[in-house]
Amino acid sequence: MPKSEIENPKIEIEQIRPELTWRLRQRVLYPDSKLYEMEMEEDNHGYHFGAFKDNDLVAVVSLFKNGTDFQFRKFAVDASVQNMGIGKTLLNYIINFAIAEGAERIWCNARVTAIGFYLRYGFVQTGKHFAKAGFDYEIIEKKL
Repeated sequence: MPKSEIENPKIEIEQIRPELTWRLRQRVLYPDSKLYEMEMEEDNHGYHFGAFKDNDLVAVVSLFKNGTDFQFRKFAVDASVQNMGIGKTLLNYIINFAIAEGAERIWCNARVTAIGFYLRYGFVQTGKHFAKAGFDYEIIEKKL
């Protein structure tokens, strides 16, 4: 998909290389980890998107296709721009991207602390919980 200014006229969303997601992933999601630990083996098999505000990368997400299921991972919005609609804009962008690619469902392993955000945009809780690396997660999904 080309550059886009969806819902938030001050934000541009672009598809980016996977390594461009790593610094923001680390800073927002795993501040106690090393930068090199942010690379996922599957990064080379997914789509990666960045939201830019004033040419600064302020939010990232990675999207992976498995048939008609799309999983998004490592959704990170810089703390300095949270609650400005950037996460909503990026989430809606990847949902529309997935639909255009034939998705029937989009899902993620949501940190329990972020579930409220996703519920506001039509995601539902599955009741499938787990813990990993000191964080509690629940699988949430949205039928498309």
